[in-house]
Amino acid sequence: MSKSVLLTLHQALRRGFRCLESNQQLWTKVLAECVPLVSSLENLTEQSRALSNVQISNTPLKDFPDVEDLLRFKLLQAMDVVLCKLHEKMASLQSVRDAISNQVSTVVHLYEQNADGLDLPTVTERSDVIPSVADMLEWLQDAERHYQQQFLRRKTLLRTLSTDNLSLVESSVKRWKDMDAPTMEDHITDTLCKVFFFMESC
Repeated sequence: MSKSVLLTLHQALRRGFRCLESNQQLWTKVLAECVPLVSSLENLTEQSRALSNVQISNTPLKDFPDVEDLLRFKLLQAMDVVLCKLHEKMASLQSVRDAISNQVSTVVHLYEQNADGLDLPTVTERSDVIPSVADMLEWLQDAERHYQQQFLRRKTLLRTLSTDNLSLVESSVKRWKDMDAPTMEDHITDTLCKVFFFMESC
């Protein structure tokens, strides 16, 4: 019983890690596409602050009384366009999050359904090329938790962001960049290296 259940579980784990691998690449690609957008938002914020600090009446533009309002409108309009594009990227990140979550849930559900047919030595047994079932389940769940948290933090950040508050935009840009710290992504890459031979075996 244990061997047939283990074989089924191994197949599900392979699918889980292949899903994680392809979606990690997609996640990285989408975040890379966000970098210039976040930089644009930062630049537009600096321009808006600079405009607030300039006395138009002391410049050659003083003969155009509406120029400050026009420039401010243009900057806010540009910021709204960038934010709209960032929200579109969030939809892509959500798709990645959902794909990983659904696949991991399938694996965990399969394990729970067949847990009675797997004794402790079977679940914890590992070799040079095949990690233990227990380790692999934990790694998949850690990855799922990471993408879930990352998505929710970025979504919340964008939802609370307002172009009416330059200080909030500046702090939000900094928080977004801080979230790009690669620590957990590096950990997931290491995990994928650990299961490379396992994924390649059939």
